[in-house]
Amino acid sequence: MALLRYSATVGGYTMASRVLGFVRDILIAALMGAGPVADAFFVAFRFPNMFRRLVAEGAFTAAFVPLFAKRLEKEGEAAARTFAEQTLALLLPVLLAFLVLAEIAMPWLMYAIAPGFADEPFKFDLAVQFTRLTFPYLLFMALVALLGGVLNALYRFAAPAAAPILLNLVLIAALVGFAGFTETPGHALAWGVAAAGAGQFLWLMFACHRAGVRLRLPRPRLTPEMRRLLTLMVPGAAAAGVYQVNLLIGTVIASFLPTGAVSYLYYADRVNQLPLGVVGVAVGVVLLPLVSRQLRAGQAEAAMDSQNRALEISLLLTLPAAAALIAIPVTIVTVLFERDAFGSFDSLTTGATLAAFALGLPAYVLVKVLTPGFFAREDMVTPLKIAAISVAANTALSLLLIGPLAHVGIALATALAAWLNAGLLVLILRRRGFLAFDRRLKRRLPRMVVAAAGMAAILVLGAGALSGPLEGSLPLKVAALAALIVGGLASFSGLALITGAAHIDDLRRMMRKEAA
Repeated sequence: MALLRYSATVGGYTMASRVLGFVRDILIAALMGAGPVADAFFVAFRFPNMFRRLVAEGAFTAAFVPLFAKRLEKEGEAAARTFAEQTLALLLPVLLAFLVLAEIAMPWLMYAIAPGFADEPFKFDLAVQFTRLTFPYLLFMALVALLGGVLNALYRFAAPAAAPILLNLVLIAALVGFAGFTETPGHALAWGVAAAGAGQFLWLMFACHRAGVRLRLPRPRLTPEMRRLLTLMVPGAAAAGVYQVNLLIGTVIASFLPTGAVSYLYYADRVNQLPLGVVGVAVGVVLLPLVSRQLRAGQAEAAMDSQNRALEISLLLTLPAAAALIAIPVTIVTVLFERDAFGSFDSLTTGATLAAFALGLPAYVLVKVLTPGFFAREDMVTPLKIAAISVAANTALSLLLIGPLAHVGIALATALAAWLNAGLLVLILRRRGFLAFDRRLKRRLPRMVVAAAGMAAILVLGAGALSGPLEGSLPLKVAALAALIVGGLASFSGLALITGAAHIDDLRRMMRKEAA
């Protein structure tokens, strides 16, 4: 399988989703700014979203895909489909029960996820309302994760990667078409989240039907295979979703800060999520089924090469992204969000938060690329232990840095904890003989750093030269930012070729189907 080609497919759809996500966030910033309604909605959206990434996409995908791939390689598609049907039968009633309990207990749960809101009854009540409206999204996303896992294991990556586009389209429609008919724009968004979940589920049902995968719903049974799946899911929840856990911890701590802190963290994370989703998530999604099937087929050397090439691709794309977000964060935030309810002070504050998040961007991506090395071997415990260390470090650093740096300290703590997580993953994989950096990666990595640093310097100079247009009308701002982005891409590409950080022929080979 061509790792780069399939990663490009996932990354391309993810890029389209993130662009639409920016349109959505621009509308949210214009309508709600960084006020109490925005704070309440972002907490409400993060709660089911966190469970989705921990349970549905994180733990579930990490546990399900290797087991599904094992049956696919050894027993054929019929046995793999039966395993998926058994999983669906067990998953659905558990999720329905959890949904009902969460809806009933939501006021008490809010004291856990946003305790600082308790001093502001209006914001607290809004957060409870919004979370109750958005929580059915979790049910649909768990089912989407199951269907997407089946399609990914069959090397059909396009439909699952395109599903999040529906979320952003529905939320944009909710803001544009229904915000004027609801109590607040936040209510329209909350209803839109639930509707988008249902839409994504129907989309993947159709994709599975086209792929010839028609899942029945048998009677739930706790078979040995299901016990094994649950055993892998429990530690996988924290291991695969440590970034989300750390963001939630940051939200809890930020809820004690003045109004706006939660929103600043959200807007900065949204920009930071663009390269993380396009690169880290895309490569991780493709790498897990690839390495799982290679190991099941006894191709340990091919699995090692796949891991090296995944690291090379990820760092080649992530290092310049991180350098750009650190070099011109305020410029980016100003052009994207500063209008109407979102003012210049909000841009400065969000920009500083973005730069802090971006310091850890390569580490966030490395975690996504390294954890499949454990998950493909059905080892969830080791990443869990590392995740626990990372979460503890993040909590301690957030409490330490919140005094002098406020919410920027929370973002910086998340970045530092991510580097600790990535470093420990590398250390243990190498000790166990599951990861050995080849000569090509060792030779190119320092050259990537040099090329990214050179590009950052060019961006700073370019932003200074374009200061006039960047302070002008919105069309001028957008044109100036687009010129900076194009110039940054061109300068990094040139520097990467000059320094030897990348070679055109190697990229072409990785795009071909016969390349591992």
